Amino acid sequence: METIVMYSDGGSRGNPGPAALGVYIETLDKRFGEFLGTKTNNEAEYAAIAAGLRKIKTTIGKDKSKRTHIECRMDSELACRQLNHIYKIENEKLQPLFFEVWNLMLDFGQVTFSHIPREQNTVADAEANKAMDEATGRTAQKSMF
Repeated sequence: METIVMYSDGGSRGNPGPAALGVYIETLDKRFGEFLGTKTNNEAEYAAIAAGLRKIKTTIGKDKSKRTHIECRMDSELACRQLNHIYKIENEKLQPLFFEVWNLMLDFGQVTFSHIPREQNTVADAEANKAMDEATGRTAQKSMF
C-alpha cells in the first residue's frame, strides 16, 4: 500500500476570529491555504484535515485512494487525540467536523493521525498564515498558533 504524508494546520487570530487552514501534502508536493471566515482554532484544525483529504482524493483518484495509506501529521494535540479516540468530543461545534473527517477516511485504504511539534509543521502553518494575511489585508507575520 502506497503512503501519502500530509501535514495540516489551522488557526485563528482570536478564538474565535479570522481563521484559515493550511495543508502540505509532502508526497505529492502540493500545498495550499484557505481563509475560513470567523472560526475557532479547533474548527480550523478540523477543516484543514478535511480539506487535505479531499485534495488527495481528487488528485490521485477514487480507485487509487482505496489502495493508499494517508499519514496525517498535525500539531493539534486535541484533534489528533480525538481522531485517535483518546479524547471524547464534548464541543458540539467539533462533532460534525469530526464526522466529516471520519466519512472522508472511508475513501482511503487507511488513514492515521500523528501529533508532531509545531517546528515540524512550518509549511502548513505558513499556508494558513498566508491565507489569513491575504484575506485580512495584513502583511505576513510570525505564526500566531
